[in-house]
Amino acid sequence: MDIDEGFMKKTLQLAKKGLGSTSPNPLVGALVVKDRQIVGSGYHKKARAPHAEIEALSKAGKSAKGATLYVNLEPCNHYGRTPPCTKTILKSSVKKVVVGMVDPNTHVTGGGCEFLSSHGVKLKCNVLEEESKRLNEVYIKYITKDKPFVILKGALTLDGWIATQTGNSKWITGEKSRKFVHSLRKQVDAILVGVETVIVDNPFLTPYLIGKSTSDPFRVIVDTNLRIPLHSRVFNSPKSGLTIIAVGSNVDSAKKKKIEDLGARVVNCQIRNGRIDLANLLDELAKMSISSVLVEGGATLFGSMIREELVDKYYIFLAPKILGGDNGVPFARGPGCDSIKNCLPLKVLMVRRFDDDIMIEAYPRRHSANVEFKIEN
Repeated sequence: MDIDEGFMKKTLQLAKKGLGSTSPNPLVGALVVKDRQIVGSGYHKKARAPHAEIEALSKAGKSAKGATLYVNLEPCNHYGRTPPCTKTILKSSVKKVVVGMVDPNTHVTGGGCEFLSSHGVKLKCNVLEEESKRLNEVYIKYITKDKPFVILKGALTLDGWIATQTGNSKWITGEKSRKFVHSLRKQVDAILVGVETVIVDNPFLTPYLIGKSTSDPFRVIVDTNLRIPLHSRVFNSPKSGLTIIAVGSNVDSAKKKKIEDLGARVVNCQIRNGRIDLANLLDELAKMSISSVLVEGGATLFGSMIREELVDKYYIFLAPKILGGDNGVPFARGPGCDSIKNCLPLKVLMVRRFDDDIMIEAYPRRHSANVEFKIEN
């Protein structure tokens, strides 16, 4: 690994500090390095906050002159919520800028690098590009497709069941696995479940296992016929205003008003084959600036999301338990493929252990990148 890759790795680690706070903006870290010493560092903390480059250069002060600036995403060269970073970079008199990846935003792609290069700043681009893209996979999907990045999380017994015949699923996995899932909840904009999950499990759908947070993700319930009970926990938490119920057009208006009086939002979606059109729902969520969605259940919703190719990433937990019958709740309901060769292929990114549980992180092959396979304990 050369020196630029080494400092870019540190920049990516710094950018990760913004996980769960910057949406719909990207995760960005920046380092100012002079004589192989870090003289300034920063990361983007939240939307409307200073960009990483500005923070790093401010900390470096006069030491930035003649230094190298490392940033995992191309510096902006346009006026948005904040002034362009390129102007500040020029004023700082840095000698060189090392960039992890160009900004995929079609309105600004290449503009920052081109501006700096045309003003005499030495540029080195696409350093650890694949790692940079993985870090900002949510931003890339949202900014280029105007759709949220969809993550599906499932917890299964070794024989493939997500619950018993009574719907009981507490708990298939252990505490460490569940805490990891709650850390995922804290990183996304919304958690998506079907109404049956709410009826059976009555979940909070918040990251409560990892302490209090300043903001929780939206709770989105797919409920075509508005069957959700009014006593559901998603309505009776201090942040019930974050609940969205996706319904069809023919629902009881009196119940709809009661739900709205509880502080939730009812969103009418298009219907497809008698159910909510999930692609349409994702479009509606994108209009609310929701850039990432974590799908947590149940089997009917899983099946529909998979068959409609709406999932961008999978986290599958396998627990060392066997239900031992054929009457449990399967991972996905609905018609599957007719032969093994037609199964959905996945690109495994990582296999990780949480005590006795095994977690597989994977992309559908249509999203796969050339990322090194890893096994972590």
